Amino acid sequence: MPELPEVEVTRLSFADRIAGARVTGVRVGKPLRWPLGCVPASLVGRRVRGVRRRGKYLLVDLDEGLLLWHLGMSGSLRFSHDRTPPQTHDHFDLDTNQGLLRLNDPRRFGAVVYASHEGSQEAIKLLGHLGVEPLNGHFDLAGFHAGLRKRHSAVKQVLLAGELVVGVGNIYASEALFLAGIRPTVRADRISRPRADKLRLAIIDVLSRAVSKGGSTLRDFSNAEGQQGYFQLEAHVYDRAGQPCRACGTPVRRIQQGQRSTYYCVTCQKP
Repeated sequence: MPELPEVEVTRLSFADRIAGARVTGVRVGKPLRWPLGCVPASLVGRRVRGVRRRGKYLLVDLDEGLLLWHLGMSGSLRFSHDRTPPQTHDHFDLDTNQGLLRLNDPRRFGAVVYASHEGSQEAIKLLGHLGVEPLNGHFDLAGFHAGLRKRHSAVKQVLLAGELVVGVGNIYASEALFLAGIRPTVRADRISRPRADKLRLAIIDVLSRAVSKGGSTLRDFSNAEGQQGYFQLEAHVYDRAGQPCRACGTPVRRIQQGQRSTYYCVTCQKP
């Protein structure tokens, strides 16, 4: 599933090129996770003001309203002047005078939703529950530690939930917990303030490095220019079960948490 780094990399790959574009056509293919919420033809003629990100959502701001894009489990975007006919898994096209933005989503868990403004019911339903953005300078220790103290689940599950801090997906949660020296099974409310700060800084570090590496390509992720990411190649523990820890040599362990694989080092990460 594309996580925060992959979504941010996607945004960076086309945001400047689509800014200022005029919508010339909209094509809706097979139904996605949620309906568009407006008549497609009503978007024709509107201008693209810019592209933002909130958690794993891309917000394409128009001169009237905005489009919220979610890549789901397997979605990807392409923005180019290639207007060849859509293929089987191409389910949404936003055509502009500066290029075609196309959503390809084999599993159709993604979505494109129109909202009249960010405070509308449609936007709040999708964005209102999201936690703090970790990379915009507002991810502070006080709020993070206070949030951990209120949660009794395993810390990795708290990170994945996205209600405390957004964008820490499975690979990035395992990596951040390793850098912070915290075992993923530790209850969130038992993490001290100093350890919470280590985890906060590790989250920022891991996500920032992932963006700089183009995200992680575990199956078929690529940005809007078709380029893959390489962060997974430098992972300390993720997907390295049985291999020696890069720090101490202890074999990396793999467990299941909430039907997701978790990787950690029993020596470097303390309970």
